[in-house]
Order: sequence, then C-alpha cells, then structure tokens
Amino acid sequence: MNTSPRAVAEREIISRVDLCLPDGRLNPAAVGWSRTPLHRANIRGWGRTMRWDYWCVTSPGQVFAFSASSLDYLAGESAFFLDRRTGEQVTSKGLLVPARGVSFSARSGEGSVRIGAGPVRISVDETADGTRLRLKSAEMEADLLVHRVPGRESLSLVVPWSTRRFQYTVKDVGRPAEGTVRVNGRTYAFGAGDALATLDLGRGRWPGEILWNWGAASGRPGGRDVAVQLGGKWTDGTGSVENALILDGRVHKISEELVWRYDTTDWNAPWRITGDRVDLEFVPEHVREADIKRALYMRTREAQAFGHYRGTVVADDGEVVEISGLYGWAEEVYRRW
Repeated sequence: MNTSPRAVAEREIISRVDLCLPDGRLNPAAVGWSRTPLHRANIRGWGRTMRWDYWCVTSPGQVFAFSASSLDYLAGESAFFLDRRTGEQVTSKGLLVPARGVSFSARSGEGSVRIGAGPVRISVDETADGTRLRLKSAEMEADLLVHRVPGRESLSLVVPWSTRRFQYTVKDVGRPAEGTVRVNGRTYAFGAGDALATLDLGRGRWPGEILWNWGAASGRPGGRDVAVQLGGKWTDGTGSVENALILDGRVHKISEELVWRYDTTDWNAPWRITGDRVDLEFVPEHVREADIKRALYMRTREAQAFGHYRGTVVADDGEVVEISGLYGWAEEVYRRW
C-alpha cells in the first residue's frame, strides 16, 4: 500500500494494437494508455481469463448499475438500483455455471455484450444513436441510451502484472444518458439533461486474488464538463495507473500512484485521495456492502460508497481545477477466484 504518491512513466498509444501475441502472452506494444479505445482483446487461454462490462448511470434522484462478467467457466450478472432520496436499494444477482449464452466484444465501442441466460438478462449494443443498455430480472427492467459526444475522450490502458497476467481496461466517465428503469413495478425516468453514465470495461488474464480501489465522478458545474477517474492498489508497481481528469471532453492523464486513505471500520467516514496533482475528499451519502463466499475458495468482498467529491485536481497545463459537490463513488473490492 502506498503512503506517498509515486510518479510513473507511461506511453501514450495512438494507433490500433492487439492486446496479445499469437501465443497468448501480453504484447509489449500494447502496454500504455490511449484517449480512445485502440486495443483488440484477442485473448487466448482458458481458466484465468476475465471479461466484464460494468455500467453505472447516475441522476439527482437515482443510481442504476449493472455488471456482466465471465471467468471462462462461470458467468456473473448483477444489477443495483438506489433511490437517493429515500436510501432504498434493490439488487438482482445471478451466477451461471458453466457460463452459457455469454458473449463479449473484443473492442470497446464496437459490437455487443450479452448474457442471455440466468435470472438477469443483459444486452449492450452499439447503435447509430449511441450505446443501448437493456436489462431484465425479476426485480428490474431497464432500457437506456448512452449518447456519444463527438470528440469526447475516454481513458484506456493496459496494466501488466507479467507477460501471462495483465488487464486491459476502459474507463469512459460521464456520458449523457436517458431512458427508464422499472423497479418492483415503479418506473423511474433518467433524463439526458442530468443523467450521466460511466463504463468500466475489462478484458484480461487475472491473478488468483486482487485488491483494488476505484473512484469516479462527473458533472457539469458552471456548465463545464468535468469528470475524474481514480484508481489504486491493483496497479501499484506495474508502471501503469488509471488516473485522469477529463475536462471539457479531454483526458488529462495523471501518471502517478495516488494515496488512498479511509476507515475500513466506518465506510461512511470521509475518504481522502491525494497525489502531487490530486487533493480530493470524498464524502459518502450511501454505502453498499457485500461479502460473498462460494465453492470453498471463491470470495468477493466489497464496499462501494456513493457520494460527493470536493478538492482540487491539476490539469496538464497547470490549471488548478476546483472540484465541488461532484457526485460519484469510491470503493474497495477484494476478489479471490
């Protein structure tokens, strides 16, 4: 765990590249970050391959999120809804063993993602109008369109633990969205004027256990498009970090390992995320916790807090950007499989 920020040297990728070599090992040319998704996840091998798409859509009144994931021999599916005004939360979950009715696109922003079996049915489709998100379970039914903003950048990067263990991730934070989510018979509307969607896409070959921090937030304070993307722990020591400020649609890459401070005995207490260019406090509004053990060895332990960020982030040109009341989340997650 880092107790002080640490700078890293990262390479910006500007042309399309395959994630893997023909023998399945990590392609050295794929290690780096990009402003648009340029990697093709041509992963080979079986047993440690992880693929997932996680979407979270926030509005002043609600949060809706879902995850579609596959670990070769099983597939996971889950959905979460939060009424921010009342604090009520609803979840749907499923596990498919063996994985079936599952498909994931090799490139972010192209093709489709499907989980067509089990108690939570998920489809993600790239259309001419944007990215369409649909989900159906016993508790929820959602149909949302996430709009594309011409010229708006996202953060893509490869995290290299080794030539055999690596992760390609895309963090696309704060795209406008609209649609409806029906929860236990009640319909909630998400409007394009105030609903914002974030994608966390992952494709890689993972170690048997991992601990990570992730934080993201977006909004339009003063009419300016501002988003932050923050990560920690799982990237430490790899030479890659998933930290960025997205300002008026442009990525300002923050190439340093940030310091995360929070109280694991009280997730509702303020969190601190700091570095040479980042000085943020996160104040939780609602915390979602889970500790799930399966099949003797597998375990997921997570605490995800939703709330507001405040503080400062420094842009590439030295501008100190004030962050005030930016809504998003911060989490600690442990996975063993």
